[in-house]
Amino acid sequence: MNLLAHAHSTRSRSRRHPALRPVALAAILTLSGTSLAHAQAAPPTEAPGLPPVTVSASGLQLGASDMTTPTTVLEGDELVRRREATLGETLSSEPGITSSHFGAGASRPIIRGMDGPRVKLLSDGAELHDASTISPDHAVVSEPLLATQIEVLRGPSALVYGNGAVGGVVNVLDGKVPTAIPQKGYEGSAELRANSGAGEGAGAFSLTGGAGNLAVHVEGVARDAGDYRVGKGWSGGSKVPGSFNRTDTGSVGLSWVGDQGYLGAAYTRQTAKYGLPGHNHSLDGCHADGDHLHCGAHAGEEDDDHGAEAPGDVPVVDLRSERLDIRGELRNPFAGFTALRLRAGVTDYRHDEIEDGAIGTTFKNKAYDTRIELQHAPVAGFKGVIGLQTSQRKFSADGEEAYVEPTITRKLGFFALEEVRLGDWRLEAALRHDRQTAEAQTSGIERSHNGTSASLGAVWKFTPGYQLGTSFTRASRAPTAEELYAQGLHMATSTYERGNADLKSEISQNIDLSLRKTSGDTTFGVSLFRNRISNYIYGRTLDEVDGLQLLQYSQQDATFTGIEGQVRQRLNRHLGITLFGDTVRAKQDGGGLLPRIPATRAGVRLDASWQAWESQVEWVQVARQNRVAEFETATPGYGMLNLGVSYNGQLSSGAPWQVYLKANNLTDRLAYAHTSFIKNAAPLMGRNVTVGVKVAF
Repeated sequence: MNLLAHAHSTRSRSRRHPALRPVALAAILTLSGTSLAHAQAAPPTEAPGLPPVTVSASGLQLGASDMTTPTTVLEGDELVRRREATLGETLSSEPGITSSHFGAGASRPIIRGMDGPRVKLLSDGAELHDASTISPDHAVVSEPLLATQIEVLRGPSALVYGNGAVGGVVNVLDGKVPTAIPQKGYEGSAELRANSGAGEGAGAFSLTGGAGNLAVHVEGVARDAGDYRVGKGWSGGSKVPGSFNRTDTGSVGLSWVGDQGYLGAAYTRQTAKYGLPGHNHSLDGCHADGDHLHCGAHAGEEDDDHGAEAPGDVPVVDLRSERLDIRGELRNPFAGFTALRLRAGVTDYRHDEIEDGAIGTTFKNKAYDTRIELQHAPVAGFKGVIGLQTSQRKFSADGEEAYVEPTITRKLGFFALEEVRLGDWRLEAALRHDRQTAEAQTSGIERSHNGTSASLGAVWKFTPGYQLGTSFTRASRAPTAEELYAQGLHMATSTYERGNADLKSEISQNIDLSLRKTSGDTTFGVSLFRNRISNYIYGRTLDEVDGLQLLQYSQQDATFTGIEGQVRQRLNRHLGITLFGDTVRAKQDGGGLLPRIPATRAGVRLDASWQAWESQVEWVQVARQNRVAEFETATPGYGMLNLGVSYNGQLSSGAPWQVYLKANNLTDRLAYAHTSFIKNAAPLMGRNVTVGVKVAF
């Protein structure tokens, strides 16, 4: 797990909002942050402040300080240092965010203990369509090395992007569709990096050129990483078999750019091959009989790693995704409206799971999505946006692990977002209505769900540099086709899954309260949240045989409660120290616990800057997770020492360049991710060093 984070020094060129890194001891953080704030004596003209940043996913192009709930924005030099091979690992050190960690090829963000379809993944506001919501062993088709900015909105406050996003929204911005003509006719960047833990080599480039009203953009990434090494003392050896990852991504885009906006399109193709650690076929003959598993002669043959196959037998995912994006914006389209925005996409996704040289299972996902937003001019002090969103997904699985029959899911949503500013207050309200129809093509079963969601929020900047934010959201999430219709063995996660076609929509009621200080020698942020979900859908384990679990998609009222926070003290013009942490508790009403909930984390970071140099050293402690669900095992805690150093310079032409080094898990600690289905078969990476260089021109 990469837990290096930027220190917000005044000389930093990155612009990440502190987005509230949680600490289990909320009172200590709040009191220490407040006392430090009162202790500072720097005059206002010298007090450093966090640089402003625009949150594209806010719906109204708001600044991060105007958001009613905690928001993280990674961009610039910090994003360059933080990026990993997958989106989940790139964000896994952020407050309240972990990852599903499935080896090196697949990792999806988990926000406040919620994952899968409860976390919406966007590409510049358009939903990503892959197979990652179906299973954690399926990769997210988003390339972090091509991202220009990554935004994370916690909680369901961003319901304008879908009422199912009760965990939050991750919006990845890129430059694949040009929005402006480069001033000098061209601009671009190139980056090379290598990692010792997996013998990884990766390279990326981006180039935009244009003249008149036309702009063209090309970009690409190539990555080749072998099986990665784990911390010392693992009984499975020094490396995780099947944890390699080879990915190639390329995109070409063309735009017409005028004085009032732009309209463009981009074609993106991604191919990948990665292994599935811990895949188990020793229990292929198992089947469900009522609420029990029957595995015949296979019983008792499982080892401690849940039947992981020999290295040569590890299945391989051969993935291909093609997507066409259409993006446009027209400013002042007609009287009373300031902007018209369009996002549309067509996705053709397929991956084969290859075993012993033959295709065992093929997953296909063909989808389209369209989103139209219309932003109106201020009316009686109110400004806002209304919109329409529609999508269709055709999913199918064919082969040995086709545990979900072919389905067609159609969605249609209408939404509105309004804000008003009254002195030191900013008030916000959002409303959305959705209809979803999920049809199982083999059995002919069809289920429709309607849901209305609403949110209210406020930010009070009660004194310069301080602000109090609160929000209340009621959101409805319809069950996915997999939760409705799954039926069969899923060996990647060692489960036999059974859906329930009679599932109802979830109803989430979320309260979020945050206190932030954004300027001065002391900056801090603390956020508390409580999310009560009626009819929460989860895979309930009914039985287990030698590591294989019988999961029944069930519903039970549940409550998620947590805190996120950080406090940073600027020691002098070159040094700063930060305390941070997070914790979340998730339980069923009635006393039961939910599976794979992240463990509590806390840490301390020292940052330094001098001339063109920046560095950070931190210790992160992850607690033992012994609050486990039935049939789930506890996960031991661990501590990690991480280090980062970077240097920023300029070429003779004035073009900026950056060299960076980061060393993670310097003590080579053996560590397990409690959120992973295969935590015992694929521990986290051991000691590893990443070096890289990036040049912009």
